[in-house]
Amino acid sequence: MATANFSVDRADAGAAQDSPTTTTRAWGMTGLVLFLYVVNYADKAVLGIVAQPLAHDLGLDHAQIGLVGSLFFVTFTVGGFLAGPLARYLTLRWALLALAAAWSLVMLPLVIAASLTVLIVSRMLLGLAEGPGSALMHTATYSWHPPAKRGLPSALLLGSASIAKIALAPILTFVTIQFGWRAAIVALSGLGMVWVVCWLIGWKDGPFTGKAVETVAVATSSDGVSALAHTELSVPWRRIFLSRTFVSIAVLAMVMYALTTVVLTWLPSYFEQGLGYTRLQAGSMFAAPSIVALFLMVTSGSVTDQLIQRGATSRLVRVIVPCTGVLLCGAVLAALPLIEIPVLAVVVLSIGYGCGMIALPLVSAAISELCPPQQTAGTMGVFMALAAIGGLVAPYATGVIVDNAATAGDGYALTFQGIGILGALAAILVLVFANPERDRELIRTKA
Repeated sequence: MATANFSVDRADAGAAQDSPTTTTRAWGMTGLVLFLYVVNYADKAVLGIVAQPLAHDLGLDHAQIGLVGSLFFVTFTVGGFLAGPLARYLTLRWALLALAAAWSLVMLPLVIAASLTVLIVSRMLLGLAEGPGSALMHTATYSWHPPAKRGLPSALLLGSASIAKIALAPILTFVTIQFGWRAAIVALSGLGMVWVVCWLIGWKDGPFTGKAVETVAVATSSDGVSALAHTELSVPWRRIFLSRTFVSIAVLAMVMYALTTVVLTWLPSYFEQGLGYTRLQAGSMFAAPSIVALFLMVTSGSVTDQLIQRGATSRLVRVIVPCTGVLLCGAVLAALPLIEIPVLAVVVLSIGYGCGMIALPLVSAAISELCPPQQTAGTMGVFMALAAIGGLVAPYATGVIVDNAATAGDGYALTFQGIGILGALAAILVLVFANPERDRELIRTKA
């Protein structure tokens, strides 16, 4: 079988992207997506913030709260596989608007009729609606940035989780203490609807979507043959999903996502029950690991983008660099059970979490390199869904470990230690098998 010409002539698009007006607009559009990601992660994080008062009102134990957290990620994983179909049948504008509206509404029944059943159903519906969101938000962001410049946008996008915890967690904690956990949920619902209005007014698709690339190619060509030469043909999905880069990075992402879900579900409880801080202190300190993570993600994203533009390989900056961070994360978290000073435990956890989190934006950018533009949403959807598998087990397992540990603090520390060790093993797997440049060529040229 003859090899098709998969090269993409993006010189015009690249030149336009480098103009001051287009660059400003690109970052303006990126800001809208970042706003949505903040809302998205605040919806995830609110369970951790209200976990203790909610458990008190409903009479729940640690395992039940952990089960709620894990069930969220069951439907979140299923929803991730819907990103491709949504991108195929809807524009990014309407797909993300529909998802955000759903996020704002599905938790409200809990405010009216609080019970364990309603909590589980509402969180599972939230997970189903949020599942496609990560992939579509990445696709929307990538539509305004060429592949060589996606490290920083990816870092900012995933760093929005940190922004949510830095900016909103203390506010939501205060609202919960002063007005109750129901008020915190209503406030988040209102914030989601504010974003819907901003999105309707401001969003436009960028020049690096699959549809945009095809439109440019047809517009600049006088016949069908030369138009085909300017566009990338779709490749069989199995080539992408069975590549060594995709499989090994997906395993690493599962472990790092497990760490993220444990932090989202249990970190305030760890600070309160395990380290002895007050509820207000615990909610405010929820942001501590996120501050470290945000700084390291933005720094690594910016630096690695510059390295790629200067000729560094994708394997170096989007495989070796993030894996080094995860190895440091594993070493630091492995020592957590040995630390008895609360302040030092917070510092160690923050450093370990921050080092591990630099991996997610960089490996996400590596995954986006494997596929043609029109398959980005589907590829990222499956990748995010597989990563979310880590969230299926980790919150519930943490609750069980805490319930059976000598003390709550011991249970939380052992959980973080175990995730750190698994992360280090996964990083070694990626270092051995992942090579984006090699697998990108194999995917496009394999007979």
